Amino acid sequence: MVALLLWVAATCAMAAQVAGVVVQVSGAMSARSASGAAKALHAKSEVESGDTLVTAAGAYALVRFIDNSELTLKPGTTVVVDQFSFDSAKPESDRAAFTLVKGGLRSVTGLLGKRSKEKFAVKTPSATIGIRGTTFFLEYLTAAASGLEPGLHVHVSAGGISIVNSAGEFRYDPGQFGYIKDDRAKPVKMFANPGMQFAPPASFGEADTLIP
Repeated sequence: MVALLLWVAATCAMAAQVAGVVVQVSGAMSARSASGAAKALHAKSEVESGDTLVTAAGAYALVRFIDNSELTLKPGTTVVVDQFSFDSAKPESDRAAFTLVKGGLRSVTGLLGKRSKEKFAVKTPSATIGIRGTTFFLEYLTAAASGLEPGLHVHVSAGGISIVNSAGEFRYDPGQFGYIKDDRAKPVKMFANPGMQFAPPASFGEADTLIP
């Protein structure tokens, strides 16, 4: 019995690997763990590998990960923290994998992305995004909204990103906007904002925003 209890405790500890913390949130936000348990998130709430993060209508949320990278989520966003592993002394264990199910986010690279760019990825239904040390915006729409068509919309503020789907691998550089309709479509590049919006409350501090 003692051995069983120790095994259960060890298993729970492994499952509860802290990936980051909610720094700010302007409304309702929740998380669903890999086991299906749901909880409300607030400022200072921990985020774990395996969590599915959901922001309600009107709620922006800033999550800072253990390598000092950041994801700022738009209202109505669902993103899965598939895996996040970082140890400053063990670069071989680096792994940052996310899935953007719907909605939008701004990503700012941290220590993991600077030393292990090839181990960072954001999956979406239209393409997988890799980085070259960067700040970028993503928005995946399941229906037309604010003048934008359904599909994946991207913008690179600094650095660069790679876009990979069944049509091939493509790159976006600073200042470029893009649109990828689905996982079979080649990306479209633009140099003017087609209508992407990203404007967190002023309380989130000074950072890159997108205002058409």
